[in-house]
Amino acid sequence: MRVQGAPGNPPWTPRPLSPFDVAKAEWLLRNRLPCLGCHELGGEGGRIGPSLSQLKGQRTPDHVYSVIRDPQGTIMPRVPMSQATLDLIARYLVQREPSHSLPPRTPASDLGRTTTNPAGVTETLYSRSCSPCHGVRGAGDGYNAPFLPVRPTAHADGTYMSRRSDDALFDAIYAGGYIMNRSNRMPPFGHTLAREQIWSLVRYLRTLCRCEGPTWSRDNR
Repeated sequence: MRVQGAPGNPPWTPRPLSPFDVAKAEWLLRNRLPCLGCHELGGEGGRIGPSLSQLKGQRTPDHVYSVIRDPQGTIMPRVPMSQATLDLIARYLVQREPSHSLPPRTPASDLGRTTTNPAGVTETLYSRSCSPCHGVRGAGDGYNAPFLPVRPTAHADGTYMSRRSDDALFDAIYAGGYIMNRSNRMPPFGHTLAREQIWSLVRYLRTLCRCEGPTWSRDNR
């Protein structure tokens, strides 16, 4: 099957937007999709990734479409969505009239830390994918937290985290906040990270909170 916007295929060309299309795209971005958790748009949203406020005329439609469909080589996780939703969001972003944009904030102390210690691989993964919002030590105070409508979970809060089962933590990382009836600004990582990587993050969260999940949720030993 040929995929629009894929290498070797004809460039993706957006259709014009109707007023309904605009309203639907804006609702999806604010209430359903995680895009504004990391990207600023019209003065709203996170500051991890590039601003989306001035894409018209700055990026080709095909580039925008392709990055949303498969953001290879970036820290942006792949967000599963229907073809119709992908087409609508890409059309909206490349046809929206530019507005004042705010630059991203990516302090070196929070992002991209590496380690040669195999035991620290998960810590590096947490630093790269989680700490911008949840904080380097899991206090819910990442540099991106002030730009979110809901404070990120404090993974170091033993009282709160002891009420969350390991399966619930896995599901939140895998599927994102919306599916768990929490903030839609929390992106899903299930199409970007392997299951074992997600389980390693769950185990790392337990070291931050120094706690276990509810008794009923633990494996019998």
